[in-house]
Amino acid sequence: MEDVRNGTVSIFAFVEALGGVHHVSVREHRTAVDWAEEIKYLVDTMYPDAEKIVLVMDNLNTHKPASLYKRYPPEEARRITKKLEIHYTPKHGSWLDIAEIELNVMTRQCLSRRIAEIGLLRRELSAWETERNTLAAKVNWHFRTSDARTKLSSLYPTFTTAS
Repeated sequence: MEDVRNGTVSIFAFVEALGGVHHVSVREHRTAVDWAEEIKYLVDTMYPDAEKIVLVMDNLNTHKPASLYKRYPPEEARRITKKLEIHYTPKHGSWLDIAEIELNVMTRQCLSRRIAEIGLLRRELSAWETERNTLAAKVNWHFRTSDARTKLSSLYPTFTTAS
């Protein structure tokens, strides 16, 4: 039997690792406008009183402040951008991204089967999000300099000594 893929969706996830706050949304696409609308929700709904929101995320081409300008007037895009401090994970470094770790948890706990209808997927993920928030599920993630030297050794320069 062959598995037939009848479409895909994009899942956006925000995780406050130490606060145990989770937000998940399902979009039909993964465009610059989709990302911009999610970021506006983060800034204006989730953390309206925050002076600065630190984002650690992958380096996808739509995950840029320029995407805000594609969706909102310049003054609005600038207002949102000023509240953000963005840090990108390195290429092939999704294991550094807490949201990616949370997506793996979500996959194991909620998405281990095919869900054929987007409305059902939204309801399932909403229930999962509610449970994670009720538990205030935190991410206990540690990465020390010594771990980096081992895991990222290919990125460090090598030096040869003259004899």
